[in-house]
Amino acid sequence: MPMELPTELSLLVWSVILCLVQMVVSAVTLQTQVGLPTLAGNREGMPTALGLAGRAQRAHRNMLENLPLFAALVLIVQVTGHSAPMTVLGAQLFFWARLAYAVIYLVGIPWLRTASWAVSMVGIVLLIVELI
Repeated sequence: MPMELPTELSLLVWSVILCLVQMVVSAVTLQTQVGLPTLAGNREGMPTALGLAGRAQRAHRNMLENLPLFAALVLIVQVTGHSAPMTVLGAQLFFWARLAYAVIYLVGIPWLRTASWAVSMVGIVLLIVELI
């Protein structure tokens, strides 16, 4: 029987899964643009990713920048026993906003993408506020 994780840790696991999916989407869309031999090579002189491939790559990089912050805060919440409704809400906001961000970025809607990023940052702030 699977172990029941606290909500914040469960959302951290789902955030890692989202990051992995974004990595695959980025690789697949780039492969369709530059071809497998170029992608499998040493990547020197790699052309700039454009269109969907570029957006997928940038969305994945942005997740890589934000995931460590979220992970660190969730782990601190768990280790210190500071789990509370606000930390659950913060984790939920982060995950769902990051999922929306990934989809919105792939589709290419600039201002909505920025709004979803801002919501994910509100989630990070809620975690911080509960800890300080």
